[in-house]
Amino acid sequence: MIKILISLVTVILMTVSSTQAVPCFDNPQTAYNYLIAQENVEIQAITQAGVNINRADEGELTTLKGIGSSKAQEIILYREMFGEFKTIDDLAKVKGIGTKTVENNRSRLKVKN
Repeated sequence: MIKILISLVTVILMTVSSTQAVPCFDNPQTAYNYLIAQENVEIQAITQAGVNINRADEGELTTLKGIGSSKAQEIILYREMFGEFKTIDDLAKVKGIGTKTVENNRSRLKVKN
């Protein structure tokens, strides 16, 4: 188990950008904890970023609460068929997206740059 963990940590550390300084670790558990903390920071940054529903691609839309791949595709299809959203509340016009989803994401949603 430890050999697998060490191998995993080694592979992950090798893929880290060369412009980032990677600390040295005294044991695999410390390295693992560091990687989990880094991932949590990245996830937090993604979930706090604003999403322009008139420009966002599927990947950006799926960072919203309650929006999976199929709903993201519905948003894009609606946008292509009916044009840009005028207000954040217009998002509730998309099939499968209700006012609760809009409210859960309101602080992150934008309709203009």
